[in-house]
Amino acid sequence: MMFARFAEKEVLALLDQHAVVGLLGPRQSGKTTLSLEIARSRPAIYLDLESPSDRAKLADPEYFFRMHTGELVILDEVQRLPGLFEVLRGEVDRGRRAGRAAGQFLVLGSASVELLRQASESLAGRIVYRELTQLLADETSGTLETLWVRGGFPQSYLATGDEVSMEWRRSFLRTYLERDVPQMGFRMPAETLRRFWTMLAHEQGAIFNAARLAAAIGLSGQTVGRYLDLMVDLLLVRRLAPWSMNTKKRLVRSPKAYVRDSGLVHALLGLSTFDAVLGHPVAGASWEGFVIENLIAASPEGTEVFFYRTSAGAEVDLILEFAPGRLWAIEIKRSLAPAVSKGFHSALRDLKPGAAWVVYPGGERYSTGPGIEVVPLVELMAELRGMRPGG
Repeated sequence: MMFARFAEKEVLALLDQHAVVGLLGPRQSGKTTLSLEIARSRPAIYLDLESPSDRAKLADPEYFFRMHTGELVILDEVQRLPGLFEVLRGEVDRGRRAGRAAGQFLVLGSASVELLRQASESLAGRIVYRELTQLLADETSGTLETLWVRGGFPQSYLATGDEVSMEWRRSFLRTYLERDVPQMGFRMPAETLRRFWTMLAHEQGAIFNAARLAAAIGLSGQTVGRYLDLMVDLLLVRRLAPWSMNTKKRLVRSPKAYVRDSGLVHALLGLSTFDAVLGHPVAGASWEGFVIENLIAASPEGTEVFFYRTSAGAEVDLILEFAPGRLWAIEIKRSLAPAVSKGFHSALRDLKPGAAWVVYPGGERYSTGPGIEVVPLVELMAELRGMRPGG
């Protein structure tokens, strides 16, 4: 089953303007499917750099690229050949001199600091990036509950049943821990990393406390910090920074941590069905993380994201800053009859946002008090997409 991904239009627009476009995202998020769909729109050649036969074609990469001048060259899992970026720079510059300044290469990869560093150094001024998330709430036609419980990895979402979906996610976790992380050069015990990942799922959306997690796992705080950096870098965990612009208030200064795919949260905790999720203490935090990921993905390019919390109890789950001083404040509730807390009202007085929203799983939009709108997730995503150029 094919999904219409909003990213496709954006990547096509970037290819019309830039020589190299980098499409980043976790494995199995749909990068290959999207790139092959893009290849249908123009002359293109696709290479999977995890395939020995495709890697062999790049034994002399300059010769290969020049044999395919005028075509879009798609390089999947490009982190497998990081030295290729130097060659790409020369080919991009050659293309520019020949009058072909855009649409030369589409490179796909699981994000890593080293990959981005090498690409940025070799292709400075020649590459732009687009992140492909898992499936979003406004990209699917099924129920929101199914997407929330199974997560947005296409094979998990499309599975024939909850147990089949759960088994796919368990296999995904094993593959990342036992194969993908070591292949990327990280030497971390798979079982220890899994325990850390599971603890993050148990504490979904909590303030990240490295010392407490380190004591629970039996590691140093510095090592736990490196584990978090790795998960963030692989686009598997989001580190949500605290808002820190209001110096007159005593603010929480530590970030929150969210496992980015709700289906992985539930797999790490052994929750395979909707009822199992609802009966677990993580349900509210899991829904919160699910909504946050969807809203950030729908937001205009360049939007800064934060949460807000003061020692006095003022709190906002998500702040979207579109430009300096231009804010939206968003509260996230799992209830069909959401009640706004005093802490949210207090935060609104502190922040003075341009709009205040409460996202809930219901289907109607209505006001609750002056300046506060209760809204379904997909409807707020449509508001955000309408703020994008051409949206």
